[in-house]
Amino acid sequence: MRVLFAAPGAAGHLFPLIPTAQALRSAGHDVLLAGRQPVDILRATGLPVVEVGDGSTLRDAFQSAAARVAAQPDYVSGSRTEEETMRLASLGFAEHGQRALDSLHGLAEVWRPDLLVHAAFDAAAPLVAASLGIPAVVHNFGVMSGLSMADRLAAVLAEDYRARGLSGPGARTVLDVVPTSLGGDGTGWRVRYVPYNGGGTVPAELAARGPRRRVAVTLGTVLTDWDGVRAIARVIEQAAGIDADFLLAVGDADLAPLGTLPANVRPLPWVPLAQLLESADAVVHHGGSGTMLTAAAVGIPQLILPQGADHFTNADAAEGLGFALRAEDTAVDTELLDALLGDDRLRKGAAAVRAAMNALPTPAELVPRLEEFVRTS
Repeated sequence: MRVLFAAPGAAGHLFPLIPTAQALRSAGHDVLLAGRQPVDILRATGLPVVEVGDGSTLRDAFQSAAARVAAQPDYVSGSRTEEETMRLASLGFAEHGQRALDSLHGLAEVWRPDLLVHAAFDAAAPLVAASLGIPAVVHNFGVMSGLSMADRLAAVLAEDYRARGLSGPGARTVLDVVPTSLGGDGTGWRVRYVPYNGGGTVPAELAARGPRRRVAVTLGTVLTDWDGVRAIARVIEQAAGIDADFLLAVGDADLAPLGTLPANVRPLPWVPLAQLLESADAVVHHGGSGTMLTAAAVGIPQLILPQGADHFTNADAAEGLGFALRAEDTAVDTELLDALLGDDRLRKGAAAVRAAMNALPTPAELVPRLEEFVRTS
């Protein structure tokens, strides 16, 4: 079986697909990734990659789409309503998809996949699948409804569908990576969220928890490009009053705005997030899906400081299930950080969501369902 994977050019949309792709490859199927700039982030997967698109980035598409509707393309958008956020997202991802449409279609024509698995926010892949009669799987990445966004994107690209004699996406199912309690679509299959965070060297002392409490602090893979480290300035300031070590994982972001770091704050080079969190007792982050679900899979308490995109939706879900606290980034104080480390109810909530995630089928166990889906489509 040949399986083509496609996603927007962003780690948060690409990485959730990788465990599924690796499971299919391990089962003996041919797998190909259709990547867009920056394609370098896919090299560590060990899977073959063909670049599609015009060389532009997702950010380029968002800036262009926002200019057309006189909106600000900024990632930090706490003042927008959820509908405004989703509308701008649909325009940006639709344009990103349009820029890859012809090359993705050409790739699928010559490679002839039996199945196309695509990220929910990929606008081009459903159109290509429908045009060539390829069954498709909408691969979700978090608690949001992937089908809802897929339908929004199809509506924006209605003219592109009509130009190919199509009324909309073709045969498809959806794959949720969260348990029912956390959301998703619920109309297809569910699979365990297996964190994939790229490769990297792990310092020996971070291979396991140490004798002193540790708090990981991260802002994911996108936010620092738009907003620097502003969102964690208060956390770092208050860290000095906490009896714990704070592991600052923000890649190569400029730390100068944080001033002189307290003695118990340690900046780290790139470390795969799942391994970093295995060595931590808690985590402070922005609320991105990949970060939240990686922490949930590890089973540690979280403090979420939502900034934009899907962060507020994720924070609502996490707080509702009792495995995370949430706050505005300027409201963090030592009392809140003490609660993050010491609240037993929070730790039990984190253990419960981890158990619910581990009860789902693994990507390897999903493979026979995908094979059957292709046979019967």
